[in-house]
Amino acid sequence: MAWTLSYYSPKVAATVEVWPLGIATSYKRTLEAMAEHGPDLGMPRTRAMGAGLFEIRVKGSEGIGRAFFCTVIGQHIVILHAFVKKTEKTPVRELEMARARLKEMKK
Repeated sequence: MAWTLSYYSPKVAATVEVWPLGIATSYKRTLEAMAEHGPDLGMPRTRAMGAGLFEIRVKGSEGIGRAFFCTVIGQHIVILHAFVKKTEKTPVRELEMARARLKEMKK
């Protein structure tokens, strides 16, 4: 059975729609693989961040994109937050935003 994907909000979907072409292409390929094989693609494409939060890791010639997601009942993946990385380390506020949305989803 295939997995379904959705976005936490239209704003999150709009964020990835304006990503540079190379990053966006890599992201779309990763989502297609997740829909077919499930969210656990393993490094370097996906990584567990703890407490039910996961990260999609994509690269393009323009840089690096990250999207945080969780899974919900019925083989459903929800993209909680997305951004283009500007630094080596994931910014704390980006991670906090994803964790806050994850808490909201669990309620």
